[in-house]
Amino acid sequence: MTLEELMNAPAPASGWVLAQDCAETGLDPREIRTEMARRIGEMRASIERGLKTEVKSITGMVGWNAKGLWDAPDVLGAPLLRRVQAYAMAVNEENARMGRIVAAPTAGSAGTIPGALIGVADHLGLSDERLVDPMILAAGVGKAISKRMFISGAAGGCQAEIGSSAAMAAAAVTELLGGPPRACVHAASLALMNTIGLVCDPVGGYVEVPCVSRNAFFAVHAVSAAQLALAQLESFIPPDEVVTAMAQVGRLMPAELRETAEGGLAQTPTGLAVTARMEGRQEAEGAQGMIELPMA
Repeated sequence: MTLEELMNAPAPASGWVLAQDCAETGLDPREIRTEMARRIGEMRASIERGLKTEVKSITGMVGWNAKGLWDAPDVLGAPLLRRVQAYAMAVNEENARMGRIVAAPTAGSAGTIPGALIGVADHLGLSDERLVDPMILAAGVGKAISKRMFISGAAGGCQAEIGSSAAMAAAAVTELLGGPPRACVHAASLALMNTIGLVCDPVGGYVEVPCVSRNAFFAVHAVSAAQLALAQLESFIPPDEVVTAMAQVGRLMPAELRETAEGGLAQTPTGLAVTARMEGRQEAEGAQGMIELPMA
């Protein structure tokens, strides 16, 4: 499966993905739809849990962000923006608390699709049943990407994780809002091309900082891509070439910027202090310039 094939498939795009998957796996379409509906339910449950609690993660770096945003005044008068961000962070804070989430496509990028897709659906008052086909399309986009590049921060930087999830979410939101296959794929391409080069630099190696807020940003990124595509804006570079370009950038990225916690935010004084604390070391044992942080 390629993005070009998907782009030129008969509408709806999700129907073509479903037919391809059934032919490959031998599963009945009803089985796939039932399983996808179950996963949507799991996503919604993680959102609901995440919005209700301020319990900190093991490191103490996150845990209160989603509820804090959800409860805060909507100073911009932009309920969709706040909803999408809060939903995305709720899922990733649940992950940081070792709660149950749906990796989509990874745990570190698990909030992007529910944040964007469920956030838009709730904003418009659409039922979860309406999300099944867009979720099938999201899975198809993820599969097409994975055929050409690695969906792993350790292999290709955060562009490979959050970029893929943003592309999947963008396509799903586009179909939810009535977009044809061409618009869905171009939404995915627009989302993907604007994440190229994003490094994976989690503090201490924990999927918390900057991962939680990054999901909030890229859930909005996905919705923006869908809006552009629905207005018939398209990626100048063909979608499959965008994926290839991202894979090439990932191979060029130094190991320090690929989930090793040896570069970027992870090597700031505060990042090093958190790492030392979690490893049970004293501040003096860490890198020079490290600041002292209180235990969570």
